[in-house]
Amino acid sequence: MAELVKIKIEESTFSIKKKTSLSDFLSGQKLTKKPFLVKVNGEVVDLDFPLEKDMEIKLIYTDSDEALEVLRHSASHLLAHAVLELFPGTKTGIGPAVENGFYYDFLRDRPFTLEDLSAIENKMLELAQSDIPIQKISFPKEEALRFFRESGQELKVQLIQEKAGNEVTCYKQKSFIDFCLGPHVPSTGYIKFFKVLSVSGAYWKGEEEGKQLQRIYGTAFFKKEELEDYLSQLEEAKKRDHRKLGPELDLFSFNESLGGGLILWHPKGAAVRRAIENYWHEEHFRDGYDFIYSPHIAKLDVWRRSGHTEFYDAMYPPLLSEGVEYELKPMNCPFHIMVFNSRQRSYRDLPLRWAELGTVYRYERSGVLHGLLRVRGFTQDDAHIFCRADQLEGEIKKVISLALRILKTFGFSEYDIFLSTRPEKCVGKFEDWERATQALDKALRDEKLNFQVDEGEGVFYGPKIDIKIKDVLQRSWQCTTIQLDFNLPERFEMSYVGEDNKFHMPFLIHRALLGSLERFFGILIEHYNGNFPLWLAPVQVIIVPVADRHNAYAEALDDTFKENGLRSSVNLRREKVGYKIREAETHKIPLILIVGDKEVSQQNVSLRIHTEGDRGKIGVNEFLEKVKEMIKNRSLSLNLLGG
Repeated sequence: MAELVKIKIEESTFSIKKKTSLSDFLSGQKLTKKPFLVKVNGEVVDLDFPLEKDMEIKLIYTDSDEALEVLRHSASHLLAHAVLELFPGTKTGIGPAVENGFYYDFLRDRPFTLEDLSAIENKMLELAQSDIPIQKISFPKEEALRFFRESGQELKVQLIQEKAGNEVTCYKQKSFIDFCLGPHVPSTGYIKFFKVLSVSGAYWKGEEEGKQLQRIYGTAFFKKEELEDYLSQLEEAKKRDHRKLGPELDLFSFNESLGGGLILWHPKGAAVRRAIENYWHEEHFRDGYDFIYSPHIAKLDVWRRSGHTEFYDAMYPPLLSEGVEYELKPMNCPFHIMVFNSRQRSYRDLPLRWAELGTVYRYERSGVLHGLLRVRGFTQDDAHIFCRADQLEGEIKKVISLALRILKTFGFSEYDIFLSTRPEKCVGKFEDWERATQALDKALRDEKLNFQVDEGEGVFYGPKIDIKIKDVLQRSWQCTTIQLDFNLPERFEMSYVGEDNKFHMPFLIHRALLGSLERFFGILIEHYNGNFPLWLAPVQVIIVPVADRHNAYAEALDDTFKENGLRSSVNLRREKVGYKIREAETHKIPLILIVGDKEVSQQNVSLRIHTEGDRGKIGVNEFLEKVKEMIKNRSLSLNLLGG
């Protein structure tokens, strides 16, 4: 009699013949819709998974994140298959699914051209329409190594040597075989809606001394309209790219003679930064923070004590001066702790909230530098809170409230929030982890915020909350982090005298709300497409005289506006008014004031609002009062002016 196993699917339990494949079993069931994959005891697997023991099964359909990830991973194999058919002898690297798509790395002498990418996409379409079965196969390790050696795939040989067990799992579609754990779609016919997007350089295993590969990116979706929407979003993102808009609007620049990842803030960009900093300082002062300044370097011993030299690999090589090694700071934390330790603290002193716009330096590899979003020198909106255990929950609530208030003021009101808990390897007492995690959890719940718990995903030194904002294109950006730390207080022997006259270690909360000024500025540029709200705009008002005889009036207005704190400018060049207006629109100046004979005689101005056109005449005092009120309130619209 055949041996049976029991499987549970949703609320139903079945007894079936051992080693029956899932696909065979499911084909005999009356299902309302066909599953794409299945999850067996929590692991996503192919439909041909053999049922060898009792297990619980969850059916996965095409509307799930797991299914989309598998589709994209299968699309990366389709890409590699197409490349090998078109360009025999190409060496294949790895091809994972990534956020919003997939990529595959290749090693070949000649760079891929745009024409090559088009040919590759057409070949992928041909292979997809052929509906080639995708089969899971396995080899003994030595046999797999021999196969890939004979195929000339040296990178696969290296991967198998490093990662594979005695039995090597591969996936086969027609003549294409790839070392892969899977899972994959049943056939290439499932991959219908995809696009090859771009090619860039990449290092093998991400190591700069490794082989230089070519990485082809693509994306795939289950529905045509989803692909079209995504491609439309990509086009809009290109228009908003801060690396293009920044130089066009004269906000910032990079200079290779200066060094990669180091930013030159131009006067207009600096004006926006100053507005951000002023608001940041106001809100922190209002919330009970004091401010700290700390040096840009410290003795290397400081970073040995903090553990950065042991665990952090983005530090610059030390500087040697008078026989002593110094290090450019990658973090601000040790300096704040040193201020705490500069005198004995009492329980009555706590909480202490210390904030700093501190510039730090991290040696990011040149291949990952990306405009303002990934740089080597940047300013963190950093702060550290030192508190007692009984103050922990209240302090976390205050930070969350402050973060959401600041982000909303900048125009971000949609978030994804994550709570990361204790990993397997960690430092600190179990009871401190539990207390801190419960405080983070309760603070989020009390604020009635939706959040996702990432079990075991906290860093080794403490649990944390991450807030990812969504921009106008619904892209997520990591900004706010609220992080407990059980490592540094112990390393730096921090203590305060408690009410019991005994020494206690304070709780340390690291927190950054914007992340860094540079990265946040890049996000703002793209979110607003360079059309900053009035309170942030580098030039808020420009005055355009019609003729030379109107210059004196225009200059007097400019002086008045500047005296009232407006970032005002006047265009006195001998050019046609229409040209001056078009130039102001190109520079995305929110308010354009035209002054001619009537405006001079009536002591008013003709108002134009950027992208919205003529708003008619308005008295100077009325205009000034309304603009000052909008700036004071940090309004995101020009509604007081009828915009």
